[in-house]
Amino acid sequence: MPNHLVDAVSPYLRSHSENPVHWHSWGIEAFVEAKKHDLPVLVSIGYSTCHWCHVMARESFSDPDIADYLNEHFVSIKVDREEHPDVDASYLAAASAFVQGLGWPLNVFVTPDGQAFHAGTYFPPVGQPGHPSFRDVLSAVTDAWLTRREEVTAGAARVAEVLAESARQLAAGSESVGGDSSADDARPSAEELDHAVAELVGFEDTLFGGFGGAPKFPASPTLSFLLGHGRVSAHGTEDAPESEPDAAPSRAALSDGTDLALRTLKIMGASPLRDPIEGGFFRYAVNRDWSDPHYERMLYDNAQLLGLYTRAWMLTGGAWARHVAEGVAGFLTDVMQLPSGGFASAQDSESTVDGVRVEGGYYALEASERQRQIPPALDEKVLTGWNGLAIQALARAGFVFDRPDLISAARRAADYLHEQHERADGTLVRASVAGVDAARVQAHRTARDGTAADATAAGRAISGRTSAAKATLEDYGMYSRGLLELALVSGDVTYASRARLLLDSTISNAPSAAESSQSAARAGASGTHQSAIFRPPHGADPVLRAQGLVSAVDPSEGAYPSGLSASADAALLLYRLTGDDRYRRAAQAGLSLVASLAPKQPLAFGGALHLFDELSTPIEQLVIVSPDRSDENQQTVTPHPVTPHPVTPHPVTPHPVTLDDLARRHPAHVVASVSEAQAQAFAAAGFALFDQRTAPSGLPTAYLCRDFVCQLPVTDPGELPVPAATTDLIARIMAERQHPGSAPTH
Repeated sequence: MPNHLVDAVSPYLRSHSENPVHWHSWGIEAFVEAKKHDLPVLVSIGYSTCHWCHVMARESFSDPDIADYLNEHFVSIKVDREEHPDVDASYLAAASAFVQGLGWPLNVFVTPDGQAFHAGTYFPPVGQPGHPSFRDVLSAVTDAWLTRREEVTAGAARVAEVLAESARQLAAGSESVGGDSSADDARPSAEELDHAVAELVGFEDTLFGGFGGAPKFPASPTLSFLLGHGRVSAHGTEDAPESEPDAAPSRAALSDGTDLALRTLKIMGASPLRDPIEGGFFRYAVNRDWSDPHYERMLYDNAQLLGLYTRAWMLTGGAWARHVAEGVAGFLTDVMQLPSGGFASAQDSESTVDGVRVEGGYYALEASERQRQIPPALDEKVLTGWNGLAIQALARAGFVFDRPDLISAARRAADYLHEQHERADGTLVRASVAGVDAARVQAHRTARDGTAADATAAGRAISGRTSAAKATLEDYGMYSRGLLELALVSGDVTYASRARLLLDSTISNAPSAAESSQSAARAGASGTHQSAIFRPPHGADPVLRAQGLVSAVDPSEGAYPSGLSASADAALLLYRLTGDDRYRRAAQAGLSLVASLAPKQPLAFGGALHLFDELSTPIEQLVIVSPDRSDENQQTVTPHPVTPHPVTPHPVTPHPVTLDDLARRHPAHVVASVSEAQAQAFAAAGFALFDQRTAPSGLPTAYLCRDFVCQLPVTDPGELPVPAATTDLIARIMAERQHPGSAPTH
């Protein structure tokens, strides 16, 4: 039986196509074969930038004797955890019953019905202290399968039942919200959120920064929560604590959590975790002082960190924050963005330097030396959700730093996903391959059939293909959120309309505002109600569903927000743009699942805690409307009657700072800058925040609103309420414009 991976969409799977193991990709066919031949199944899970995955592939899966044993006694499945995160999560949960300290590669032995009975991580070909040889493990598993079958299956069934019960409890929790207003609004108190911040402050490594000891991870969702906790409103009171050397001298009052986040970001930006030449961050550091990083560079890490450093600059004006942010943005656009516009999911930790395969060697080179070397390979798999994170971060950074090129990069990615990942039925594709290393494909085919296939043809055969993996909730939530951010900074309402359609498909059973009172009355009379929990519209992975391994919703967070948190984030922004309370209720209902758990585990639920914070503060919205330009290619919309708002009736004093300058650093929850025609297009599409937003005096006009109630519009930047930190920015901008080059911008 041949190896089935050579034509896989996943580069990780294709990298195993040269193994003598008869690998299957994830699907029902492998389990059918196992049942037919009464064999156990090895489910081996990893990802393309995983160092120990590479090591095990070279050492164990390339060993002919081990492969022969596997092919005779097992049906072997290779899974890319990034392509199938739901499969990875399910088997991680099952494997935790057998081994602690789980990671990747994850090797799980299961019955033909998918029930796990043994698991482990890295297995070398020859036994080492703490690591039995892979051959010994396979022999022991085979012996247990042949001689103690009843014991094996009974244990596997017990593990499966525990997991199923956990899923049932979570499902019951998800069904208990949506119509019951008290359940919908379950969220931590202000005291609980403050306690979570205090706990994180206690976790800080005060010597080297970050949280805890080794290894050290960026913990981006947690930093996002800390950075926003104690948000300073333009209407609020401000006190000025001691400022940082290069921060605004009268920076607005920041909470302990915000200061902790800024300290951590500043330390990380100057640490070995960041590549100072290409600007990207590595996945984590082995040592407490951020040294000895694991050199893979992930799209989700760098997208989130770009957003965090952008926000850090907005808060402090510090040159360090802008320098790191623009460096990360450059890494995303110069290294990670593929010719098609989509972003690769990761860059490998290993590469060949002067003919030697080495981990991290490329990143130790000076810039001039790198030009002579082939850079580490990209995992050219384009993932919908992770691309959504990049679109969001680049769009906002492009606006904040006045970098139209970054907004253009975000648009290219969004347009690629629109063409390749949005299906006609409204569902999404999880992954595609937008570009391929043709030479590697040629090598794979040569190894398989002994003939040198045409590399260009081979590349075309894989490039442009989409994965059969089901899109997950994170794809819908992260992509929708990215499209909304892009709409706000580009003024293109089509992105916002697409985001709304996608998110609506995940909460289609949530009652509309008009139906709210009727559904509440029915709930009171019958004791039943309608759930508004986010779910992917096409359902779960069919193999997991058939094996009973599906959870109704997975609220767990790791290096990035869960699908639940991402969807709630998008829904909350949609509420702030439309005023449709259905989206706010959906966000609250979804987050209520972790309302009691998140404050107790702040490092594990940073994304959810950030949103609980957002839900606890009054909404601030800022819209800048500029007169239409005669040369502007405007969208055609059906005009509707507009009643101009009164404008402050006094002469406008020429001001060296524009309203857009202030908007770029304004702390409002929603900040948008659009033309009059674009505002009309948003309003006509149902985005109520833009209704009757005009520039009646022929000048850019600012509308600052709180909970959709707006102050009188202003045209003079000096009259727009801003925090003290932004007034410091005004002075900097004036200095830069009067004396170019006198003030640092990086």
